[in-house]
Amino acid sequence: MNSRNLLRTAVPAVLLATAVLAPQPAPASARPRLGDCAAGQLCLWERADFKGARRTFELSGTDIESCVVLPTGTTAQAVANRTGRPVTTYQSEECADTGEFDTYPGGGTWLPRSPYQVRAFKIWEN
Repeated sequence: MNSRNLLRTAVPAVLLATAVLAPQPAPASARPRLGDCAAGQLCLWERADFKGARRTFELSGTDIESCVVLPTGTTAQAVANRTGRPVTTYQSEECADTGEFDTYPGGGTWLPRSPYQVRAFKIWEN
């Protein structure tokens, strides 16, 4: 086989292999659906992927920069922050930085799987 014929067969084979082996985006059905959370709310779900019981909190009923502890024995594994303010979630029931904690911007953040059990949160001033 001469070099011209080799190129004619090798190039299409390489292109085909690249297309087959390239990572494909997950189909829409495999991605978690965003949880329902209205503007101005902080929503917490007891299970990952926005499943299970949902608790909602609004600025009108939540003290800014105060530690809000979830009811005893309950935790959250999914979070949506639509308060318009940063929110920090805590593994600790005292909003302590001795456990895991993360702050999420208030412009519209959906977290389908928290890396820890959320037991408390704080809503911050802008």
